[in-house]
Amino acid sequence: MATNEQTENTIPAAHQETDASDSNQQTETNNQVSHETTLYPEPILEIGKFTITNSLLNSWLAVLIIILGVLALRKKIKLIPRGLQNLWEIIIEGALKLADSVTSDRKKSMKIFPIVFAIFIFVLINNWLGLLPGVGSIGFIEQHGGTSTFAPFFRGSTADLNTTLGLALFAVIGSNIFGIITIGFWKHLNKFVNLKSFAEIPKKIRKEPFIVLINPIKAFVGIIELVGELAKIASLSFRLFGNIFAGEVLLAAMAVIFAFILPIPFIFLELIVGIVQALIFAMLTLVYFTIASTAEEH
Repeated sequence: MATNEQTENTIPAAHQETDASDSNQQTETNNQVSHETTLYPEPILEIGKFTITNSLLNSWLAVLIIILGVLALRKKIKLIPRGLQNLWEIIIEGALKLADSVTSDRKKSMKIFPIVFAIFIFVLINNWLGLLPGVGSIGFIEQHGGTSTFAPFFRGSTADLNTTLGLALFAVIGSNIFGIITIGFWKHLNKFVNLKSFAEIPKKIRKEPFIVLINPIKAFVGIIELVGELAKIASLSFRLFGNIFAGEVLLAAMAVIFAFILPIPFIFLELIVGIVQALIFAMLTLVYFTIASTAEEH
């Protein structure tokens, strides 16, 4: 009888210890904070219905850096350039020559260059800001039900599709507006909806009978051009976003494997990637502006 009583007392105690350990494990699991690179930006602050995300803060920081840099350079501008001014003049002169190789016209380059160079600087600074210590690693913890999620205060804005899509829309819409201003609304419209080709059929059908077949094809090509404008937006936005986001994921993976020394070569690689992607985005924008400002017959 004594043995049975001891066994009965022992079993509940064992169950109590198991339940206690399970509850402790569950509490530890609930207290764990998940930190992963997401495709979407995390909201930081809400002002009315306007949500401020960490990628938007990063964009504002890039704009602030550009403004402060311009003001600092403006104060030190001299007739005889020295130091940093001399370096910037060399960079701008080289960039202008590169723009001339695309536009083949210095006057046209001078019109397009300020927009394209501003885009290049903005994209480059945003690409590099995502590599700074603290960007993506300093933030706060959000509670979602029983899980805790880490949200950084700053996130590389070009690793956010919203930013790259906005830049792509600006580049494509801006190039079409520039085309309308340069060659006129009617000529620019006929690149997409070639009404001029249909109007020429009655006039030239006697001398050129094949115009009945050729000119409708020209009109169809205009529709393809319209689809191409949409493809430009997708190409610009996804190329920049994909490369910068992939770089952030790569650096995060290297830091998890070994936090010291190992990520350094990849950081230098991402510095180069940042320059290349900013240059590609700016050059494509320059090409789009140049094409839009060229009449169809040329």
